Amino acid sequence: MLLVWERLIGRKLGRFGMLALHVLASGSSGNAAVIENTATGAGVLIDCGICKRDFLNRCDEAGFDPGRIQAMFVTHEHSDHVKGLGVVLRGLAKVGNVPPVFAAGACTANSSALAKVAEAFDVRELAAGPGAIEAAGMRIAPFATSHDAAASFGFRIEDAADGDAVGYLTDSGIVTAQAHAALRDVRILALESNHDPKMLAAGPYPYVIKQRIASNSGHLSNGQAAAELGALVAESRTAGLRVPQTVVAMHVSQNNNDYSLARRTLEAALGEADCYAETLCGYQARLTTAR
Repeated sequence: MLLVWERLIGRKLGRFGMLALHVLASGSSGNAAVIENTATGAGVLIDCGICKRDFLNRCDEAGFDPGRIQAMFVTHEHSDHVKGLGVVLRGLAKVGNVPPVFAAGACTANSSALAKVAEAFDVRELAAGPGAIEAAGMRIAPFATSHDAAASFGFRIEDAADGDAVGYLTDSGIVTAQAHAALRDVRILALESNHDPKMLAAGPYPYVIKQRIASNSGHLSNGQAAAELGALVAESRTAGLRVPQTVVAMHVSQNNNDYSLARRTLEAALGEADCYAETLCGYQARLTTAR
């Protein structure tokens, strides 16, 4: 009840900004997310590892027109993040929308799917650094993550008009210093909470895969995500910055985790920090929207 009242009061006081996060799919079978500038209806796409049918259906469910996508960003080249990119781009081209794709050259060189996209579409270099890419009335700043890919990124997305911000971190074995800095002072936080260590250890995967997932270049566990969330809340408060109002558990494993467990772990971290944020999960097969 307290959270409901906090959010209602927040809307009246203008605490809620203009960005919305639509997680179209999140997990080892496919990933895609749209950040929408709700003032204009334009947006950007992060990854596209799902089929065109699911992409279009979930955009429609979100009330987002995919013809308004003004840029696409690739976190890294693994197939669950890029396998649907070409077919979706071809579909958008038929309605006259050909947004640029931002991907690291190393990722393009290591992915046949990205290489084919680069042959037919406008693929531009993506690199972590102090600069931001402007699209759809937003500033998109990539930061380095730690994953077993040719290159990998998370993103800080800010509304150019009111400074509303979304932090997006998935597919990283640790939270890099650059990532931690970028995730401070955001209203919506999409944070990988991939596995429960005990479930991973007892699960069906071969030992070498278990080692990869749990490594510093694998995926964040529930506990790692909770620790990062607690640190972000504490540091943001100390510095007089925003604390997250909505937290979305991302890339939740269907074999080594449970959606409710991932969510409860983040809720516990928020409770310890006395932070009344809404907690959601990004699902593999259905839409999640954070506003």
